[in-house]
Amino acid sequence: MSSWGSEPQFVFPKPGRALTAVMVTLFAVWLMFAVAINWGGASLELFLLFCGNDEAILSGEVWRLFTAGLMHYPQGQVIGILMVLLSLYFLTPSLEQQWGGARLIRFLIGSSVLAYGFQMLVGWLLPAGAQQKLVPEYWFGSMPVIEAIAIAWAMSFRGQQVRLMFVLPVSSTGLVLFVVVLSVLRVIAVAQAPEGLLSPFGGMAAGWLLGGGTPSPLRKLYLKFKLQSIEREVQREKQARAQRAARAPFDVIEGGRSKRGRNPSDKGPDGNLLN
Repeated sequence: MSSWGSEPQFVFPKPGRALTAVMVTLFAVWLMFAVAINWGGASLELFLLFCGNDEAILSGEVWRLFTAGLMHYPQGQVIGILMVLLSLYFLTPSLEQQWGGARLIRFLIGSSVLAYGFQMLVGWLLPAGAQQKLVPEYWFGSMPVIEAIAIAWAMSFRGQQVRLMFVLPVSSTGLVLFVVVLSVLRVIAVAQAPEGLLSPFGGMAAGWLLGGGTPSPLRKLYLKFKLQSIEREVQREKQARAQRAARAPFDVIEGGRSKRGRNPSDKGPDGNLLN
């Protein structure tokens, strides 16, 4: 029988500066609106001003696409903001250690924008009835980013385990399956969600594009495009040089003129051929 000291101990994650700043910011934004609306007499319209809305964004209020991921409902319940903070705390520190704080911040912002941009795009393509069921009038919250983090973690730490719901250990593959199946079931059930039912799929795509390896698939695509652009520029320069040489009024003889190519009139004052 093993002693207490020999039993495995659960080690709590240690968020770095970037993740800590993100968590503090999210909670501070929620607390500010909760106090202002519930106790300060502020209108809920102030909160909605920073939430996503398709028509408002198309009318020029583009900031909503960037601020929607910061907003969490300030009235009636706290489970939304708590689930986001706990998910960030348990899943993201390992990504921050591997990527560094700067890349993590870019990933979180990019995932939020891509997830909600994806929802807007797909929503426009759907019939009006389906759009109303899947995309609320105002959409907000960080859950699509959590889906992106889950996919990025699973792809970055293949074969490792994470505790689902902070209790049940699951493999990286199991985590991906859980996220995908849960999102599909929510669509089938038309579950009410402040972030909408399409943005999680955008979040999963963003997790793969922005976080699926080092460099990420999106960066690999960018580097490949940049390399091809450089190669095309080099080829164009070669062709331009060849064209300029063909149009030149004189020929360049490598190494100077040989004796065979000398003109008999090229003589110096002493009557000898010039060297």
